[in-house]
Amino acid sequence: MTSTRAMSNNPQLNKNGQLQHLLTTEGLPASILLNILDTAEPFVGVTERDVKKVPLLRGKSIFNLFFEPSTRTRTTFEIAAKRLSADVINLNIAVSSQSKGETLLDTVNNLSAMHADMFVVRHAQSGAAHLIAQHVRSEIHVINAGDGRHAHPTQALLDMFTIRRCKRDFHNLRVAIVGDILHSRVARSQIHALTTLGVPEVRVIAPKTLLPAKVERLGVHVYHDMAKGLKDVDVLMMLRLQNERMLSARLPSTEEYFKYYGLTPEKLALAKPDAIVLHPGPMNRGVEIDSVVADGKQSVILPQVTFGIAVRMAVMSILAGS
Repeated sequence: MTSTRAMSNNPQLNKNGQLQHLLTTEGLPASILLNILDTAEPFVGVTERDVKKVPLLRGKSIFNLFFEPSTRTRTTFEIAAKRLSADVINLNIAVSSQSKGETLLDTVNNLSAMHADMFVVRHAQSGAAHLIAQHVRSEIHVINAGDGRHAHPTQALLDMFTIRRCKRDFHNLRVAIVGDILHSRVARSQIHALTTLGVPEVRVIAPKTLLPAKVERLGVHVYHDMAKGLKDVDVLMMLRLQNERMLSARLPSTEEYFKYYGLTPEKLALAKPDAIVLHPGPMNRGVEIDSVVADGKQSVILPQVTFGIAVRMAVMSILAGS
């Protein structure tokens, strides 16, 4: 059990132990993560209604601050906020204030003066969302929508929601994360969430060039061979190659990568018969995943997107009520 003192030292929590910002899954107690998953459940029903709105954030202003390109994440955050009846302002920072020399905090301070209630931040630099959270007024909340190689907590949470929906419980699962672990903020957030929620065995499968140094310290089992790593696995979480974050060539070719680490029906057959396949997107078909698998009956990639809206609605509603 997490002590009250430990919780009070967490910059994501307020003095009452409630979620103040969502910056990373690392260090958050299981009770907070489960509360987000539980809160998301009824929001799935909202997305299936004819009128897809609830008034929980009516009158609130949510600013989407995306300092690097994103379509899927920004869109789902926008949909989630609008379904909560919030006013949503999307800003393409990369071609506005930043290009004119304005600092990150100057931008945030100016937007705060416009009575922002919540910032959703994506930035190429690790720690950007943390920096903003340290400098905003206490009534403003910050959600990290991805920072550098560091964290992408809502993606990890929607993955956890999808796993729980399909498998019901975390405590008897073998989960394998396959691909570019080194450059993936999603993988780090997934690993922290999985271990906190009690998954007994988390595996990472990748070539040595795509693994962080001493990754075992995160509590994972390391495999370089797909056949061994996928044996008796319940959940497969596939990752794309983060070519935009690679400073040098780390693979001979994408064809070579697909041969050894691409998920094909033959490799999937090594996992349990009822294993599910997740992917945070965007997918590179024929590189990390075969189209037959991506579109197959074991794939839950499209439900992930649907559940992502509900999970982001849950995070926003919890923050607004803290």
